Amino acid sequence: MKASDVRKGQVLILNGQPCRVMDYQHRTPGNLRAFVQVRMRNLATGNTFEQRFSSTEEVETARLDTKDMQVLYHDGTDLHVMDASSYEQFTLDNEVTGDLGPWLQPETRFVAEWLGGKPISIQLPGVVELAITDTTPVVRGATKTASTKPATLENGVTIQVPEFVENGTRVRVNPNTGEYIERAK
Repeated sequence: MKASDVRKGQVLILNGQPCRVMDYQHRTPGNLRAFVQVRMRNLATGNTFEQRFSSTEEVETARLDTKDMQVLYHDGTDLHVMDASSYEQFTLDNEVTGDLGPWLQPETRFVAEWLGGKPISIQLPGVVELAITDTTPVVRGATKTASTKPATLENGVTIQVPEFVENGTRVRVNPNTGEYIERAK
């Protein structure tokens, strides 16, 4: 595909390595030829770098397979998961889960991207429900528009929640950004 068609989230093969596009800008400076400035993360090493392509240059896209997965358990170092359709079990290491590891609680469903028979990245759902285990007491008169306070979730992640939320409350959180959405119904 042409470099001008590159979009955020795509995986390109650069020097034989899979790289995910994190950001891109199509630039047309004055009298010069147009180019595409791309910020990418090497999925094998985790390094982030920038690359410039001519807008008409051909780039190689990776052919990714996606599988719906379910978390079975975490043994301290690796995450054990199961393919939701074939019930085949796999082990994911910390390089694949990255910063999203704490959000992968038992029975959580997510999508794994595979390249060449190996998992290279995961995509969490947009919303997860978790209980708050530790936060400061409710402030009298706190409203929905009041300021926020830190709260620790059952998975150990600390997020900011409105002051009216108390211990034991189940909340809906976006795991990709770590932002509070609302109280669970």
